[in-house]
Amino acid sequence: MKESLEVQAGSILQERKLKLALAESCTGGLVGDRITNVSGSSAYFLGGVVAYAYEAKVALLGVSWETLNSKGAVSRETVLEMAHGARKALGADIAVSISGIAGPGGGTADKPVGTTWVGLVAADGEWAKRFHFSGGREQNKSSAADAALQMLLDYLLGNLKE
Repeated sequence: MKESLEVQAGSILQERKLKLALAESCTGGLVGDRITNVSGSSAYFLGGVVAYAYEAKVALLGVSWETLNSKGAVSRETVLEMAHGARKALGADIAVSISGIAGPGGGTADKPVGTTWVGLVAADGEWAKRFHFSGGREQNKSSAADAALQMLLDYLLGNLKE
């Protein structure tokens, strides 16, 4: 049986002595929960910020009001600012961020329910990917957590493509 994404990523983080931080919005701490379900994760996981409201994104992660007002919370720009903020606030080597529309409400024509952005910032660059999930609220949150963990693993394996 294949190891979970969080176990695979955690093993590499621990082996390379890298520290991870998270900035979560629509997942509400689900990624942090999965990471901390792995015994020994304190060796590489510093912590996470659940910043759901605009005010929290600004106050805790340093996301700019200009970005939020012009691009919205669910955007490439916002997840990159969230990841930069988490990386700086927690002193991490790598930060992963997630912002999306879990549903069932909140979607628009441009950003339908299920639209999710995942960002990753490290010393050697920044990446962001957009996803479109089609489940209910809990499934969309779970899919977003999977996408974030897969992006982290892809980065660690050198497979992250823009």
